[in-house]
Amino acid sequence: MFGLILGVTARIHYALRGLMPTNILLDALRTRRGLKWGVPAMLLAVPYALAAVFCTGLAEDGGSGWFNLLVLIFVWNALKFLVAGPVTLIRLLWVLGREANARRRAARAVLGEGVGRERFEEPVLTSRRA
Repeated sequence: MFGLILGVTARIHYALRGLMPTNILLDALRTRRGLKWGVPAMLLAVPYALAAVFCTGLAEDGGSGWFNLLVLIFVWNALKFLVAGPVTLIRLLWVLGREANARRRAARAVLGEGVGRERFEEPVLTSRRA
């Protein structure tokens, strides 16, 4: 029963993933080209926070209880963008470091500076039978 519920939940999640605008944007931010836009994307948390405050005010003034659900959605989206900024910055620095290492290795290969050469001594073959 638990496996069935988990399977149905996973299928619904992946079916709706392509329809949710924040998830589409966050998926684009996780690409190599999108990593540089992670910190500016944090600014999208501001409109979501303002919308949450607005819906909270409407709910408190006697509005529909559904505004509370909208508040949760807006706060969740704001938190996603607030977390995405530093995470993409860290991933960008990591990717830039890997690319710099690859460029250095390629430059050494062109110059022939020990890339591909054995750095270990030849193994000594010994017999187990003395």
